[in-house]
Amino acid sequence: MGIQIDVVVGYPINDEMERVLGLAEAVGEPVTVTFMWEGREEAERAVLVPAATLALWEHWAPTAYPTSGAGEENRAVAEEPELAHPAEFGAFTLFRRRVGGRTAVARKGVVVAELLDPDEAHWLQEKARNVRQGFMDPKQKAAFEEFLARQASLDDQ
Repeated sequence: MGIQIDVVVGYPINDEMERVLGLAEAVGEPVTVTFMWEGREEAERAVLVPAATLALWEHWAPTAYPTSGAGEENRAVAEEPELAHPAEFGAFTLFRRRVGGRTAVARKGVVVAELLDPDEAHWLQEKARNVRQGFMDPKQKAAFEEFLARQASLDDQ
């Protein structure tokens, strides 16, 4: 991914989330975050993607992130988070989606970023880039066709 910044957040309180989100918004790039939750041994890694960047990726990505194989479906069901109230951390409210594992980050009632699984974030960015690079808007396409029509054929050269 473009700029990768690893940030370790012990517990998203005070202004830690504000600093990380501000960083993501300022550079317009995803920020890899590692959460060290109290009571857990394993760290949780996620990618904080600014809402505008995610909207752009999802616009160009041709399909949704593929679901896991059949063997992993049972594991996903077992790990499905329980329905809970949104978690509030200062100015931010985190809304964990039960399906897909994304967490929307809202500030003052507006979604400003999402926490995605690192693999999903990478996949979305790659698919969006590949599709966008192969796309020409109608004006650009017409101009290119006109340019090609004015070129001499290889036989004439």
